[in-house]
Amino acid sequence: MKLIYSLLLIFCGLVLTNAQKTYTVEGTVQDFHDKSMLENAVVKIGNFTAKTDAKGKFLFNKIPAGSYNLIAKHPDCNDYTENIGVNQDLHLTIILEHHIQDIETVTIHGSHKNNGSMVVKTLDKVVLARNATENLGNLLTNISGVNVLKTGNNIAKPVIHGLYGSRVAILNDGVKLAEQEWGVEHAPNVDVNNFEHIDVIKGASALKYGSGAIGGVVVLQPQILPKKDTLMGAVSLSGISNGRGANLNVKLAKTWENGWAVKTNGSFKKLGDLDAPGYGLMNTGVQNSGFNFGVQKLTFNRGISFDYYLTNSSIGILRSSHVGSAEDLYEALSSQEPIYKRAFSYDIDNPRQDIEHHIAKISAYQRFKDFGKITATYSFQYNHRKEYDIRRTEELSKKPGLDLELITNDLNINHLIERSKWNLETGINGGYQNNYSNPDTEARRLVPNYDRFYAGIYSVFKYKVLPKLDLEAGARYDFDRYEVTKWYDLSDWNKLYAADYSSFVVRINQNRILTKPELNYNNVSANVGVTFHPSDNFNLRFNYARVARSPNVAELFSDGLHHSAAIIEEGDMRIKSETGNQFNLIADAKLNVLGGLNLSVNPYFFYTKNFINEVPTGYRNTQWGGDFVVYGYQQIDARMYGVDVDVALKINNNLGYKGSASYVYGQDLTHDVPLIMMMPPNFNNSLEFNKKEWNNFYFNVSNNTVLKQTRFPIYNILITRYDTDGNAYKQEVDISTPPKAYSLWNLQAGVNLSKNFGVDFSVRNVFDSAYRDYLNRLRYFSNEMGRNFILTLRYQF
Repeated sequence: MKLIYSLLLIFCGLVLTNAQKTYTVEGTVQDFHDKSMLENAVVKIGNFTAKTDAKGKFLFNKIPAGSYNLIAKHPDCNDYTENIGVNQDLHLTIILEHHIQDIETVTIHGSHKNNGSMVVKTLDKVVLARNATENLGNLLTNISGVNVLKTGNNIAKPVIHGLYGSRVAILNDGVKLAEQEWGVEHAPNVDVNNFEHIDVIKGASALKYGSGAIGGVVVLQPQILPKKDTLMGAVSLSGISNGRGANLNVKLAKTWENGWAVKTNGSFKKLGDLDAPGYGLMNTGVQNSGFNFGVQKLTFNRGISFDYYLTNSSIGILRSSHVGSAEDLYEALSSQEPIYKRAFSYDIDNPRQDIEHHIAKISAYQRFKDFGKITATYSFQYNHRKEYDIRRTEELSKKPGLDLELITNDLNINHLIERSKWNLETGINGGYQNNYSNPDTEARRLVPNYDRFYAGIYSVFKYKVLPKLDLEAGARYDFDRYEVTKWYDLSDWNKLYAADYSSFVVRINQNRILTKPELNYNNVSANVGVTFHPSDNFNLRFNYARVARSPNVAELFSDGLHHSAAIIEEGDMRIKSETGNQFNLIADAKLNVLGGLNLSVNPYFFYTKNFINEVPTGYRNTQWGGDFVVYGYQQIDARMYGVDVDVALKINNNLGYKGSASYVYGQDLTHDVPLIMMMPPNFNNSLEFNKKEWNNFYFNVSNNTVLKQTRFPIYNILITRYDTDGNAYKQEVDISTPPKAYSLWNLQAGVNLSKNFGVDFSVRNVFDSAYRDYLNRLRYFSNEMGRNFILTLRYQF
């Protein structure tokens, strides 16, 4: 019996000892992307909790044997969950996804860690929501150093540090827009309501977007949808007083926890004739519509998405900008008011633009544990542009004077590998464009039929030399080939090109000659950058870029009346690639003033050889009906420099001030004259009161002051007029002198009336000031639009 009791006691003791056996569990928490150790990550094993130290290490000393649910969390990461068995001492390596700072597409939003030495400014979703009725160009003027080149009030192209057109790339959800962007009055075909934030990269440092983006890049990024089972959406309806119009936007998205999501957006905007102070602006109405649909399956390791975007626009051009004779041209340029007027109307008559733009995109990515991330994107774009003019007969006026169809196929493949002290991004892209200029217009084709083949390869390396010092270097090679079919007047060909380009001749037909030029361009670009971050309150970035850009088709081959621009344009097939050197420095500081003062200063310098410049060269009476100023393309040496300053001051918890100032200097070194169409010095100031406790109430008052541009070239034109006796004489017309300085005041307020319903109200140009903008190509014919009241009702769920 004693033996039996002894055996039972030994057995129970063994069981008890085994049940109380404990083990050590330790390990590290790492970032998946660059393998860096993550500090302050919380690791839970059952009811036991530990936190990682500065080296990413965690330690549990006594974990009883058994099965547990392990959870690892970090503020910037998705949670990590795993079932583990503890029956011995364990060493674990936990890898987390930095989802907030990860770049799933090509976005480089200001909060992302991979900006390096690039100068990036952002418009967030708050700014976009408050300006839902604005076009992209006008919206971007909220950023220092960015202005717009306008044709009237409804057509606006972004200008960054004095550069525009083909020198500024615009990315719609990762797709570089191909939309006849060479035209000064070809506004970007995008619906800003499709996007959650907009990034502007100033300068040529973003090599991944192509060598042509000498001025900068505008990155339009849609909302990142949550990975949860939910239905979400938003509706906004705006009433607009100037133009007596309305704007409607609808968004809807269904998401699932497994990463699937479906989304769709739609918009419609309608305006009639706009009003300037004291008079109406005939034929300045606009009608825009947009549609977007997307479906995606995105997880951390892999993802695929399909997106489709459609925009349709019909834009009226101020009637007084198109005239029929030299006398009318003189009167239109000399008059203080438009020479054509009518009662208010929603009709959009000639001259006008009709533009249709489609984008279809499929993108996929795959992550590999030690190899990094590979992303591939294929996009198809179709752009159809029609421009109508006042022509000789009513029947001809029904036909567009310009009818262009542009098809673009593009493929991008990118590879990104990140480590704790360095990362390397490499990519290749290639594409094919076909442009068809419809001859049924019965007008001379402004640009010819052509095929364009292009390809590029780039690589950017970034290295952390010290904890507070980063270096980067990159290089890019681009190839462009144009295969063109173009008719010339025989006299023009013999005068300009016959001696050097005889191999391009196909045949001669009386006084016309058919040619097929084939032009190749090889461009090499590079950049180096330094980022110095001595403290949390100061950051210094410097970037140098060697830039090169192929000429676009208009600079090479334009030949005729650009109808909606109301000018005649003449290209030059001898134009070479633009090359130059660009320097950007940006200093960001945080000062302990009141509730906090943020100060940013961005000086820049750009020296370029073979700068392609478009300037007035005279005027001409055309067979298409009317007298128009002639613009020609020329290559020059140029120097540009300037500075942008941004200030943000938190006065107290409810009151804040923001201010900015910009200055740009441009000089034509070849002819020793100022560059044309340089942004005048300007200042923006705003004061905002907000109170979250009052249902997110805010009230903002802002001022925009633009000084007179005192540096401008003289390109006045001589026209032929006749006195009362019928004798001809020459009259000089001033098309060079910039308009006077102006200052505009604006008000804006908003409040949430309930959890899901809110209202915004704004007044633009409060005092109905009469002014003209130097960067408006139609400033000769009328003042800018006057006071505008906008009321927006918004509902979201």
